Amino acid sequence: MTTVVGSYPQPDWIIDRQLLSKGVPRVRAREMWRVPEAFLEQAQDDATIVAIRDMERAGIDIVTDGEIRRESYSNRFATALDGVDVQQPGRIRDRAGRETVVPRVVGRIQRKRAVEIRDMQFLRRNTDRLAKMTLPGPFTLCQQAQNEFYRDAEEMAMDFAAAVNAEARDLQAAGADVIQLDEPWLRNDPEAAGRYAVPAINRALAGITVPTALHLCFGYAAVVKSQKPTGYSFLPQLADTIAVQISIEAAQPRLDLGVLADLSNKTIVLGVLDLGDPAIETPDQVAARIRAGLEYVPPDRLVAAPDCGMKYLPRDTAFGKLCALSAAAREVRLKL
Repeated sequence: MTTVVGSYPQPDWIIDRQLLSKGVPRVRAREMWRVPEAFLEQAQDDATIVAIRDMERAGIDIVTDGEIRRESYSNRFATALDGVDVQQPGRIRDRAGRETVVPRVVGRIQRKRAVEIRDMQFLRRNTDRLAKMTLPGPFTLCQQAQNEFYRDAEEMAMDFAAAVNAEARDLQAAGADVIQLDEPWLRNDPEAAGRYAVPAINRALAGITVPTALHLCFGYAAVVKSQKPTGYSFLPQLADTIAVQISIEAAQPRLDLGVLADLSNKTIVLGVLDLGDPAIETPDQVAARIRAGLEYVPPDRLVAAPDCGMKYLPRDTAFGKLCALSAAAREVRLKL
């Protein structure tokens, strides 16, 4: 099967791509939208249909809504929760010393209202294919926040997990066939991940009966300019999560696929599209990457996908790469 990780390019008429290219916002960034607030939801609906139809035309088996309504994969959900001061955000420094504006947690994290349910209902009405909805994972949400309330990060992560779980349950009820948690920050602090990531992820996915996926990556290719690592610092431990699928970036970093042996109880969503390369791969190139994965994972446990979300790509490039993905999957399937 084929799927996407989540995002698809937002049209230039709805988003200011120059502002988008400046980074991945952790707090709301409404200035990115070109459409006035009164017409924004209607415009986002129209752009979402464009994304869905592109995925269908490309032949993708499991589609998303393209995350068209989001300024980033995490900020829309993170800033909709009680306990977060959206008027006076906080600031954190990463390991390179760069300062980032982030949600400031000033009270107990709680989800008092649905955030993405209308998105899922809209997706379900507009496709007859399997539909996936994505949410930021609790560990990543915790790492992207300034804590001014909780005793420690672990306690905060578990409340983020409860909020994610409440949303995931409603997404399932709204028709999601797959629910994915995005956890790219697991690799940033493997020591903290070792202490509380698995319990937090399992709390976030508790009670979900549709297939669940956990996505890891090294960051958007358009944002992370440096050479990406060839291995994950926190991967074998994910065998202990209740997520059915583990989604990993493998094409651009040329990941040593031997690491997949540690996840023999999981379905692997394998990144086989290099989003750092502006060239559209040929089906043969993508098929070779799929076959490399099949040396470690049986066909019934391998799903082919892009490395990461595609929102920073030109739309024609994203569409071409998805077409190559579908053609490659058909080619490999015929020769099994």
